[in-house]
Amino acid sequence: GRHRRERRHTVTASPTHDTSAAVDRLPRADFLVIALLLGSAFVVILNETTMSVALAPLMADLGITASTGQWLTTAFMLTMAVVIPATGFLLQRLGTRGAYLLAMSLFSAGTLLAALSPGFAWLLVGRVVQASGTAIMMPLLMTTIMTLVPPAIRGKVMGNISIVMAAAPALGPSLSGLILNSLSWRWVFGIVLPIGLVALLLGFLYIRDVADRTHSRLDPFSLVLAAFAFGGLVYGLSSIGEAARHTPVVPPAVPLALGVLALAAFAWRQIVLQREDRALLDLRVFTHRGFSVPLGIMAVGMVAMFGSLILLPLFLQDAMGLEPLATGLIVLPGGLLMGLLGPTVGRLYDRVGPRPLVIPGVSVVAVALAAFTTIHADSSPWFVLALHVTLSLGLAFMFTPLFTSALSSLEPHQYSHGSASIGTVQQLAGAAGTAMFVAVMTSRSIAYGEAGASPRVALAEGVGDAFVWGTAVMLVAVGLSFLLRRSAPPAHGHGPAQPGTQDAPVEDARTADVKVEAALATDDV
Repeated sequence: GRHRRERRHTVTASPTHDTSAAVDRLPRADFLVIALLLGSAFVVILNETTMSVALAPLMADLGITASTGQWLTTAFMLTMAVVIPATGFLLQRLGTRGAYLLAMSLFSAGTLLAALSPGFAWLLVGRVVQASGTAIMMPLLMTTIMTLVPPAIRGKVMGNISIVMAAAPALGPSLSGLILNSLSWRWVFGIVLPIGLVALLLGFLYIRDVADRTHSRLDPFSLVLAAFAFGGLVYGLSSIGEAARHTPVVPPAVPLALGVLALAAFAWRQIVLQREDRALLDLRVFTHRGFSVPLGIMAVGMVAMFGSLILLPLFLQDAMGLEPLATGLIVLPGGLLMGLLGPTVGRLYDRVGPRPLVIPGVSVVAVALAAFTTIHADSSPWFVLALHVTLSLGLAFMFTPLFTSALSSLEPHQYSHGSASIGTVQQLAGAAGTAMFVAVMTSRSIAYGEAGASPRVALAEGVGDAFVWGTAVMLVAVGLSFLLRRSAPPAHGHGPAQPGTQDAPVEDARTADVKVEAALATDDV
């Protein structure tokens, strides 16, 4: 009996258990790196949406028109669209530390320039410099998490990205409204600047390289093609909504056509260069079904999210007559919910995989968009709030599983290019969603106005019709969600395996331990 009890003790204390316990937490140094990246990403993304509320007082102070002021947002989007495709190369060439210091230096310099700008031109330059730093941060964050975090807890940690992607944009308008209640628009940048400088200092002290650098040379021709391709597509899509209001100086078809041609040339150039691992953006990530399917669903979700984000403030202020601060407060709970649910959804992903989360998520988003088609000028603000919270709930169950599943299907050396591809598709999907929703809303509002409706009613009906299109697009994502599979382990992956696939050896070892102990206990009896 004593001999059998000793055998039982030896099995229970096997190294397998030590290994499985170790993957439940991160080393302190790795945790610090990811925490700094999360905090920095939160700040730079928060800055993106503060301009929506600050635009009106800024226009009055600088004496510019709305079409001129809108370039502060358009230029930011264009810069993001041009820089993000190059981040895969930058992360591999500069490493984690170099990329972080570059990103926060650019962001801080742009914020300082914007806060002190003597006129519109310098303010626009400041926004472009800000956007250059912002574009690097999100791919850097995702790549670092994929590199440092074992697959068994990757969903939980990736869930924190939802806090950055959802809560930060939601807080931006509210924070901007609070600042503008008592201070000038310059303080929208002035309050963010010291936070950026502190993050830069902490990064200088604590951020380290977490992956090997490469020494491939930058291909200038690829960079030029990327600028024309993604810049042209984003600008052309953004111009579609403006073209619905009045005749633009440049028809949207011109930059769109230029963007499509440049995109084809860019893709051909990358296919040639990636044979020697010299591509600016390695397109081989799209050959992984486990990457391309989640990315497709994510793109459709981004169309819905950005489209609703652009329309709801217009509807609440111009159709329902609410103040900007009240508008910000109505969209705040949904954004906070989506962010705060991120870690919980991530933990669920680690247990059950993507399909049980994404299929209900996209279905809830589709139902919420369908319900938005019923809003009108006399709708209750509480009804709009409830719909936005429902929409955010569905999005929360989409994005974390999709991010994690897409990147987990790649080889470790492809993480930076996968993150850059996700960021690029986000920008294009956001521009497409904005273009579609605004164009439909504008054209339908004009039609209702010509039929005799008041401007307030015509706008509300146009918004409802735009959500009809949004619902139709979201049904595509519902269909795609059934194609999702839990990511298979990369052929040459490293680190602990993911539950249900890569974790299979660990689970088998645990099961074997349980069976041995059960057999020994039976012998004792």
